[in-house]
Amino acid sequence: MAQRGRAFVYAISFLGLCAGVSASADVTAAASGPAYPARPIRWIVPAPPGGGTDAISRIMAPRLTEILKQQIVVDNRGGAQGSIATATVAKSPPDGYTILFAFSGPIAVNPHVFQEVGYDALKDFAGLTRYTQQPMIMTAHPSLPATSLNELAAYAKQNPGKVTFASSASLQHLGGELFKLAAGVNLTHVPYKGAGPAVLDLLGGNVNTMISNPTSIMPHVKAGKLKALGVMGGTRIDALRDVPTAVEMGYKEFGNVIEWYGMVAPARTPRPIVNQLNAALVQILNMPEVQERIRALGMTPAPSTPEELDRQIRADHALWGGVVKRAGVKAD
Repeated sequence: MAQRGRAFVYAISFLGLCAGVSASADVTAAASGPAYPARPIRWIVPAPPGGGTDAISRIMAPRLTEILKQQIVVDNRGGAQGSIATATVAKSPPDGYTILFAFSGPIAVNPHVFQEVGYDALKDFAGLTRYTQQPMIMTAHPSLPATSLNELAAYAKQNPGKVTFASSASLQHLGGELFKLAAGVNLTHVPYKGAGPAVLDLLGGNVNTMISNPTSIMPHVKAGKLKALGVMGGTRIDALRDVPTAVEMGYKEFGNVIEWYGMVAPARTPRPIVNQLNAALVQILNMPEVQERIRALGMTPAPSTPEELDRQIRADHALWGGVVKRAGVKAD
């Protein structure tokens, strides 16, 4: 009996040794494979060519090519307010050869607004780094008799149903809905498929106000063709230093509101690849000439660790999910 017991122990030990050798061989085989990246990387941008999002993303792509010594192929995929491109990356192999130029709307807002987006924002992505962060801006046509958010709220209460606000993305739409809740006013939402047409209608007085990122409206504000009523966040921006924030004007609900751009990969992308991409992207974002170009667009460079971006995604997903529920927002 003792001999059989010893034989059983020896057999288990031998099997364990074989398993260890097999695992070691697998690791060795993986390590001996071609170094990453061994082929071009697809950089998916959830916007058509020529727009603001596309222009911002292309600041990074050529510099990433130089660092990684592989071509970065920019693949523009507009539609469904960024959800089509985002779903494409969610379903791509987690091998580091498909990455998404992500932003707040498709990740944190669309899953709450649209019935089916084709991805789980909290499970299908691995953060690489945040790119920029910036508050939204509420602007108005000069004919509107308001120069601040408080004056806008007062005018809207005195003229129910007469004030419209334009937006060209889901996050900006919800920024308007949050202002309506915070101020207790009724503004009529007018959705647009792009910032360009929305700005043109605002300049022409066809809509009263607009919520957008600084890039879309800053030249017109500086030229006096539009007026900025407030920065829809808790921190002023350098490009519009004289414009107060929503928090300063009493709308504390906007204290944690921020719009961001960032880079993500499919979930389960190997950690060494995530770390390598993070290091390269952060290196680019810390280049003085890159920071200068980003700030000229009214945005703030905000490189981060992968974990910081993952936390931002979870926090914003919860924040905007609550706004959607309170406001009863549905897809336009």
